[in-house]
Amino acid sequence: MTIEQIQHTGLKPIPSVELVSQPLSSGDLNDLCDATEDAIKAGGGFGWIQLPNRNLLERFWQGVLAMPQRLLFVARLDNVICGTAQLILPARSNEAQSYHAQLSGLFIAPWARGQGLSRRLLDFVEKTAQHRGYAVINIDLRETQEAAIQLYESAGYNMIGKHPLYAVVNEKFVAGRSYYKLIQPLENIDPQTRGQSL
Repeated sequence: MTIEQIQHTGLKPIPSVELVSQPLSSGDLNDLCDATEDAIKAGGGFGWIQLPNRNLLERFWQGVLAMPQRLLFVARLDNVICGTAQLILPARSNEAQSYHAQLSGLFIAPWARGQGLSRRLLDFVEKTAQHRGYAVINIDLRETQEAAIQLYESAGYNMIGKHPLYAVVNEKFVAGRSYYKLIQPLENIDPQTRGQSL
């Protein structure tokens, strides 16, 4: 049933977000790949411009889950995965930036947009990063991603610069932007509990 069909029946779709802590079921992996394909087709950033084959997408997401320095978050609408975000944690050898994390690949499939899931997902990523003892989240993205830029700026992210040759799309350079947000002051972080899971 599509969002339009659900709305026509008068039922409200149920949105949710979560941190993935277990391997994805085959159904969830399929939903995640479907959402990824939809986002790529809609030009939603995420690095890919052309659709990769399904096997590559499945291996990509399984690889994300296998990497201890990446946290995978998913958004669901009526229990169907429709979006995702990744929080990339600093390498243990990077002590100078050990309080920084990088947000990457936040997207919602076009069919699930308009339900507040992008903001809900972003808020949950930030709360998780705070709980784990991070102070700053960094983001970079293509300047053509206007909805994402609006989301981040409305959530208090500060632009720190533009990169005129950030990416290549359709054989042309596309500019990019870099943002950061202080999600908590250093004095609020207990060094003894840093990095612990929720």
